[in-house]
Amino acid sequence: MAFLSWLSGFSVRGCVMCLVERVCLVKGEAPFRVFSVTRHLGEYASLSYIEMSLQQESHRPHHRFGNPFKMILSPKGSYLSPKLLALLNSFEQTLAGRLKSLKPGGKEDILSLSWMKQAISTLCAVHTDVKTLITDLELPVSDWDEKWIGVYLDNSLRMLDMCVAYSSEISRLSQGHLYLQCSLHKLDGSSTQFMKARSSLDGWKQHINAKNHRLENCFAILDSLTESLNLPKIKNSAKGKVLMHAMYGVRVATVFICSIFAVAFSGSAAKLKDLQVRETCLWTEAFVDLRDFISGEIRGIYSGGKFTALKELEALDVSVKKIYPVIQDGIDPIDAAQLELLTSDLTKKTENFSVGLDLLAKETDKFFQILLTGRDALLCNLRVGSAVVKPAHPNNNVHKQMVK
Repeated sequence: MAFLSWLSGFSVRGCVMCLVERVCLVKGEAPFRVFSVTRHLGEYASLSYIEMSLQQESHRPHHRFGNPFKMILSPKGSYLSPKLLALLNSFEQTLAGRLKSLKPGGKEDILSLSWMKQAISTLCAVHTDVKTLITDLELPVSDWDEKWIGVYLDNSLRMLDMCVAYSSEISRLSQGHLYLQCSLHKLDGSSTQFMKARSSLDGWKQHINAKNHRLENCFAILDSLTESLNLPKIKNSAKGKVLMHAMYGVRVATVFICSIFAVAFSGSAAKLKDLQVRETCLWTEAFVDLRDFISGEIRGIYSGGKFTALKELEALDVSVKKIYPVIQDGIDPIDAAQLELLTSDLTKKTENFSVGLDLLAKETDKFFQILLTGRDALLCNLRVGSAVVKPAHPNNNVHKQMVK
């Protein structure tokens, strides 16, 4: 009996020791704190056991971006059903894949017009994905909380304003094509025509370096959207939680890509943001990888003294700078061959820039239409849901006649 009593005491001490060890590990206490506590549990407490446990704990794998289950478990213990969790995971995994596909294969592809077109196309796909999710959730607008509706309408309006600003900048850059076309036309003539060609090139430089004041408004809009990224508190609606988590990913992707556009068009990295996001989303790692890569390269481009981060525009500017001194003081037979090569290069760069801008403009307009139709559909559903059939008022005159 004495032996059993001693063994029972040892087991209790061992359990308490393990409990203390776990508490200290969870709270981040140093190992010596564990030793100091267990020293008071009795002479039979084994410190070697604790050391072994600590070593095993240090080798356990951990999630780089936190515990993914925190996303679905609230402090009060509410949870998502397997079906809802599957829908959310599918959406976030798709978003992660879309973000990964946006990482350029090389530095030469960063902020090319083709990459920017792909980025806008990605936003179109992401916003379409969330519409599909809403359908799969079977969550009619009538079940939406007023706060969700307010956030959606407010954010969509701001994004429409940004689309208008970006479209205006793309249009402004496209207008510079006329200066270059005029210059190229004059390069086939005499020295008198060369003077007109130089004048057209000067006009192009002034036009490209001009500032678009609408872009300044974009930075204010992006600041506002960034402040509203936090998820609203959802009560008594598991479907609402799924929708808000999905919308969070949509807003993060939208704010990030739109901020890159604003910085690229403005010609400065001063307002470039390193957007911080939740660590529990399945797309977080892909986003952080893309954000760090793109932001680092943009800062490197502007720190090198370049006036633009747009690849095609930079190439066009280099071509103009090469041809300008050749035609500055007339032309002679020795430079005729060089002029022909430079003219051919400028023609090619001008065409590439023009075509790239046209494709980007079309994709931006497509994104604008997706935002607009989504907003209109929500407003239409709200009007239908709030419509109440009013009962017909009785005709008092008819009633009086019947009484008579």
